[in-house]
Amino acid sequence: MTTFGEKQSRGYDRRATRLLGGLYRLIAADVDAATAQGAWVLDVGTGPGKLLARLCSRRPDLRLHGVDLSPHMIEIAERTLAGRAEFSVGDVGALPYPDDSFDLVVSSLSLHEWPEMHRSIAELARVLRPGGTVAIYDFRFVPAAPALSALRDSFPAATVRRETARPRRHPIGLYARFTAHAA
Repeated sequence: MTTFGEKQSRGYDRRATRLLGGLYRLIAADVDAATAQGAWVLDVGTGPGKLLARLCSRRPDLRLHGVDLSPHMIEIAERTLAGRAEFSVGDVGALPYPDDSFDLVVSSLSLHEWPEMHRSIAELARVLRPGGTVAIYDFRFVPAAPALSALRDSFPAATVRRETARPRRHPIGLYARFTAHAA
């Protein structure tokens, strides 16, 4: 998995602000529809916290957490959200949370960086509460087979979906959305 240094983190923060607003609006609407009042949400690969900032504005009732491999990204996210979310430096393959911690686990644009797909998806399943949802968004060109296989191994196969996500007013285009629901 790639970790960003301080300069790369600041650059990504600027690009995410400029280019990814449509994607974050789409994901925030999906999270809104999938969560009950006061739900606990984990953003894996949170980067500079752009999605969590949007969720804070949209749903102040949610308990928001973000994890990223880069301490520099976490520093930016902590400054941006100033106590409205909790952050941890951590790897998707070994999440720093107890079992059954979250009602929804979301990830945007990091799946293609996960070196051990089955281990990473198993970690998402481990921290997800029974009845919870995993929603992963990434570039449409990311090979789907490894993610779908890992999701089917960790979740009831009938709940695993891959769809095309089309943010409105978005300069980059189409994304893949992978979802699964815990039993």
